[in-house]
Amino acid sequence: METPLQEICACLGQPVAGNPTQYMMERAFAHHGLDWRYLTLEVSPEHLGDAVRGMRAMGFRGGNITKPHKVEVIQYLDGTTDAAGLMGAVNCLFREGEKLLGENTDGKGFVQSLREVADPAGKKIVILGAGGAARAIAVELALSNCGEITIVNRTASRGQELVDLLNGKLKVLARFTAWEGDYSVPEGIDVLINATSIGLFDPSAVVPVEPDTLRPGLVVADVVFSPPVTQFLAEAKDRGCTALDGLGMLVNQAVISFKVWTGIDPAASVMRDALEEYLGI
Repeated sequence: METPLQEICACLGQPVAGNPTQYMMERAFAHHGLDWRYLTLEVSPEHLGDAVRGMRAMGFRGGNITKPHKVEVIQYLDGTTDAAGLMGAVNCLFREGEKLLGENTDGKGFVQSLREVADPAGKKIVILGAGGAARAIAVELALSNCGEITIVNRTASRGQELVDLLNGKLKVLARFTAWEGDYSVPEGIDVLINATSIGLFDPSAVVPVEPDTLRPGLVVADVVFSPPVTQFLAEAKDRGCTALDGLGMLVNQAVISFKVWTGIDPAASVMRDALEEYLGI
């Protein structure tokens, strides 16, 4: 008698501090009675093409992509969603018939988390950073009809490239500001987002923002998930801001990936509990 094959998803890349997403996915598979597995596979850049071909050959249902492969993996796929195509990066692979396609759930996960405290529509938003996370978040905020976006970054060329994308293809008012010294948040800004890795696994790290410009009523968000309350968020809370940690974004992007692969709306609370258990909080 043949043993039924399990459905398999995988994370390809260089996982940070293990893989909290694996912990969430495995817990959700068990909760929903799915005989699925989620594997963490470290893949070097020179073997990325072989890894994707291996996923195809072995019938993987999908997977996540981490640094440094989010851009390079696109050449090995059959296509991307419209949003992922605009971002030029994917973090989620999924099957559609015989095709292997790319999606980006990072920005969607962030926007879903933000909606719990503020509707992005019409809001004036500042994003610190212009890397992959910033790009994904900016695109999804633009698609959510935000009012305007300011990109603050140390490298002008990278920041301006993102601004040009937002102004051009997404038709949202966007501007670039050079990040020199401590950034002062202008009056009238509704949401400030740290989309850099400053503070990840480093509770003492300080995001260079002028503390006196963190005013009550401002929503301050951080994509960093560990520690869940970074120095940046602690300062914002002390100043009367609404603080939004990175745990919500991490859980929400996992929820979206789970639905894409399985067709099931997972219990987000189960995934959140698993993440908090993993992080020991």
